[in-house]
Amino acid sequence: MIKLDPIRKKIIEAIKQSGMSKSDLATRVGVCHQAIGQYLYQNKMPALDTLANLCAVLDLDANEILCVADYNKED
Repeated sequence: MIKLDPIRKKIIEAIKQSGMSKSDLATRVGVCHQAIGQYLYQNKMPALDTLANLCAVLDLDANEILCVADYNKED
């Protein structure tokens, strides 16, 4: 079963580790800087296209962010 909390934590960690400001990251991803703040502080999840853009900008593996390996272990 997919659980959003681990995904959200990985997104937050990746954003913080990027060292980019919310404004810079938002510009590169194509969202407003308030959206980045919502991902960090308000339990909001990015839309699928935004998540894909975050992964591309932050050079992340979407499977890792989505905890795919963790779900495969549960089977």
